Amino acid sequence: MAAAQVAGSLMCGPAKEAQGEPPLEQGRGFRCLSARLCALRPDDSSSSRTEIHLLFDQLISENYSEGSGVAPEDVSTLLVQACQLVPLNQNHLVSKLSQLIHHLLNTLQVIVDEQNLDFLLAYTISAIQQCSSWTHMQILQALAALVYCNGSKCQKYLPDLLGKSGLLMKLSDLAQSDPEVRRAAVHCMANLCLSVPGQPYLEEPYQNICFQAFLTTLQSPKSSDMDDITFCMLLQNALKGIQSLLNGGKMKLTQTDELGALLAVLKNKRKKSKVKAKKIQQGEEEEEESSGEREVAPVTGSGRLNPHKGDTQCPSSLGVPSLPLAGSGAAGKDQVSSSFSSSSWKRVSSSESDYSDAEGGMQSKVRSYQAKVRQGALACFLSTIKSIEKKVLYGYWSAFVPDTPELGSPQSVSLMTLTLKDPSPKTRACALQVLSAILEGSKQFLSVAEDTSDHRRAFTPFSVMIASSIKELHRCLLLALVAESSSQTLTQIIKCLANLVSNSPYNRLKLSLLTKVWNQIKPYIRHKDVNVRVSSLTLLGAIVSTHAPLPEVQLLLQQPCSSGLSNSNSATPHISPPDWWKKAPSGPFLEEAAVSSPKVSSEPCWLIRLCISIVVLPKEDACSGSDAGSTGGSTYEPFPLRLEALQVLAHLARGYFSMTQVYLMELGEVICKCLGEADPSVQLHGAKLLEELGTGLIQQYKPDSSIAPDQRVPVSLVVMFWTVMLNGPLPRALQNSEHPTLQASACDALSSILPEAFSNLLSDRQILCITMLLGLNDSKNRLVKAATSRALGVYVLFPCLRQDVIFVADTANAILMSLQDKSLNVRAKAAWSLGNLTDTLIVNMETPDPSFQEEFSGLLLLKMLRSAIEASKDKDKVKSNAVRALGNLLHFLQPSHIEKPRFAEIIEEAIQALISTVLIEAAMKVRWNACYAMGNVFKNSALPLGTALWTSQAYNALTSVVTSCKNFKVRIRSAAALSVPGKREHYGSVDQYAQIWNALVTALQKSEDTTDFLEFKYCASLRTQICQALIHLLSLASASDLSCIKETLELNGDMVQSYILQFLKSGTERDDTGAPHSPQERDQMVKTALEHISSVQALAGDTAKRAIMGFLEDILTVYFDSSGSQVALLGLTNR
Repeated sequence: MAAAQVAGSLMCGPAKEAQGEPPLEQGRGFRCLSARLCALRPDDSSSSRTEIHLLFDQLISENYSEGSGVAPEDVSTLLVQACQLVPLNQNHLVSKLSQLIHHLLNTLQVIVDEQNLDFLLAYTISAIQQCSSWTHMQILQALAALVYCNGSKCQKYLPDLLGKSGLLMKLSDLAQSDPEVRRAAVHCMANLCLSVPGQPYLEEPYQNICFQAFLTTLQSPKSSDMDDITFCMLLQNALKGIQSLLNGGKMKLTQTDELGALLAVLKNKRKKSKVKAKKIQQGEEEEEESSGEREVAPVTGSGRLNPHKGDTQCPSSLGVPSLPLAGSGAAGKDQVSSSFSSSSWKRVSSSESDYSDAEGGMQSKVRSYQAKVRQGALACFLSTIKSIEKKVLYGYWSAFVPDTPELGSPQSVSLMTLTLKDPSPKTRACALQVLSAILEGSKQFLSVAEDTSDHRRAFTPFSVMIASSIKELHRCLLLALVAESSSQTLTQIIKCLANLVSNSPYNRLKLSLLTKVWNQIKPYIRHKDVNVRVSSLTLLGAIVSTHAPLPEVQLLLQQPCSSGLSNSNSATPHISPPDWWKKAPSGPFLEEAAVSSPKVSSEPCWLIRLCISIVVLPKEDACSGSDAGSTGGSTYEPFPLRLEALQVLAHLARGYFSMTQVYLMELGEVICKCLGEADPSVQLHGAKLLEELGTGLIQQYKPDSSIAPDQRVPVSLVVMFWTVMLNGPLPRALQNSEHPTLQASACDALSSILPEAFSNLLSDRQILCITMLLGLNDSKNRLVKAATSRALGVYVLFPCLRQDVIFVADTANAILMSLQDKSLNVRAKAAWSLGNLTDTLIVNMETPDPSFQEEFSGLLLLKMLRSAIEASKDKDKVKSNAVRALGNLLHFLQPSHIEKPRFAEIIEEAIQALISTVLIEAAMKVRWNACYAMGNVFKNSALPLGTALWTSQAYNALTSVVTSCKNFKVRIRSAAALSVPGKREHYGSVDQYAQIWNALVTALQKSEDTTDFLEFKYCASLRTQICQALIHLLSLASASDLSCIKETLELNGDMVQSYILQFLKSGTERDDTGAPHSPQERDQMVKTALEHISSVQALAGDTAKRAIMGFLEDILTVYFDSSGSQVALLGLTNR
């Protein structure tokens, strides 16, 4: 922006020295000149024209610096007055007026108000139509300045500008003879497309017109009468226009041909001019970068630069520079003359005479502008990526990402070509940002890659091609990592590698890819630039979190700590020796921890030690001067580095807990230190690490854990760990109401206590945890309330708490209060906790001691039922757990409750809520839970199942789902629910029984009817569950039911028999209900059904009994014949 302001002041004369003048003094010259101009009246005399000329010259030569004291409305008023004084037949005056408009608006950063804009646009459009062609360049500059950020206010004039015969369409056409006029017209169009937040976008038809004009400009070759710099600026303007349409205008590229054409032209412009190899002298690279950043376009360019946009912005202190815009020529508003740009070369060489040769200077300038074109194309590409769906983008994957080593042919040019060979660090950084955007969220697309075996086929499978592409990206990025000298670009390479690592399916690729990345990134942990060090830790975090745990990474973590860490640019503290903790704060429990910790690995994990040292040890003097982001006077590493180290520790705790657990007590002290610091972000990351460690300990003690008991952290050590946490700063973090995010995170951490350890805590520590959670449930902050509700839902499952009637009742009241909260997230967490609480009720009901059921308040049960019914009408996130709670509550109800009149109505209402949820078109998880809940209802023998009016409605809902639901898991659950009732009378009338039987047979027949490929994997489980339900129904059938069963078997007996045989033979499968059945258990079910049918007293002359028995005997005969044993069948047959 400073360059643009200088450009304006130099354009028509020398600037006055006014650096020391106050704003009022600086604005006095403008006001005096403005007063003189406003005093003039239209006059066509020669003297009048001369005076106007002089006034215009003086206004242009006036020094306008920042804070000049000139009001925008005064500028607009002056320009309107000037237009009224200059008739359109005076070409020279019109030209000078256009320069004045452009200069004042550009230099003073004025956006013209709508009323004055209307007049000025009408004037400039008329001027283009009526004045000589030699004035068009200056008039278009003025027009570009007027429409800048004013596109939404120009609707009235869009037909004149962008219509079929619009001025800008004509002047930007390929047939336009003057290349500068054509460039200026495209620049005007780009400024029209520039939108302002909060204002209407350019109308869609005009967006499409501009897009096609920009695309045509980019597709057209350079004409013979156009010099290289003008052509580069033309391309920059077109690229900036498309970028504005995609970013601010929210234009959607819905047409495949449009997207394909744009991507093709962007690929072409990225390699505009031959990209020479990066093997150039350092001085030449600096020249390229310097001129690319500081030099701007000649005076013929039009428009002004936004002070927050453009090429010259500073990089952020903690990251790589954001993508530059298409260059100052395209961003909009004016540039310095070429004579002024020589100052940008001053740091390139010690001898200024090196660039006195005009030809050498011009070549340098051309290279600079060509680099800007490449940067603009990459910026536009980035906007394109953000405006289209990823699945569409990945159709063009091979056009931008290599899958084989590039041989240098034009066809093989990709994003990696620029990354490896472009001489400009800024362009390389842009290319890496685009590649990062492509890789972001690509996990599903890349998951098809497979390269675990040698493929020797006549064609290359798509999976192998993607795997080759991933390998080539690794190779190229590691090459770029070694070759890069710019710290900012180096940071971007490492971030791009982290994105690649996060999305690559290493479990389907050959080993060594991660090893190469790991070994090459280790030296950069000690790089002198803090941003490089932070991004290096980010990459290491990505490695330890992708598809964890990977055996390859496990081995890498066990490497000796000194391996690959030497670097002459060291700025990070050295990896500490084994006694490094002596420097850090120590606690009384460390010696005991060393004795108690299980010895999982003899090799210490160097990465854990490194991260701990970064977090807790003072930084060394070597890095104190280069650390961006560190607070003044801080003795520790910069905050970004410490936070990243804490994140890596959290990743390790999540994915490689067997290695992390050796450092449990040391990490506990790190957490205490973090929670005790003043900075909330450090406290927050400490709480997150605590939660991950707690979760890792819980995973070790789960019933299905594969960790051997002697490899687990002893419960005594876990108790010690949590005792330290609760005696330390964790309670203060929970009470820190100034930082609710920290409170919420501390609640999550508190909920990750191992239940076995909680029961061994001192009673005052247990009371502290419970009291704080119940107290925080009253918080006004939604984050805190949601976290507290979830934590209570965890605690209510603890074996040492679940039989405490008072605690369960207090928790229930707290959860019911949260269910009324306005926040959906709070209600969802509360519903989940209510489901857990009702699970606890069921567990307590199944214990021999009936005291809990007797002491639990019936009034509270009633409140819970009412709240659950209301919650079942809420959003799906709440509904899924609300229906789970309803099923458990109806299962828990005792005969003493059901007999009471006040319960009768609420029971009916609860069951109706479940029935409607089973049938509703909601999320499949909701319907699955509703079917599960219905099965729980059927388990309560005290309910009038079979006689109540709701019985038929419940069975009708389940039979409808089992035959027609698109989701097979929901069908499986409904079939499981239908097989729950244990007595024949629970199934209701003969007609009701027949309907259920027929529905199950139909469901078995349709068990493969699905259009969703993902459902096929559940077909076998569905058939297993339906067969189980049919056999269960047979084992309960009465004499009246036999005729219905016989009719069905006559029609579909062969089909049913084949599926039941499959059910008997697949005894090792686990069905969706979670109940494993051995082959013996399965054939025993059929035998039980046969015995029951044989015991039924059939009516005289009824052949149904014999037919059904024959059907079952045939099944058992075939089954035992195939298994080679008929002993069991003989006993049944003789009987």
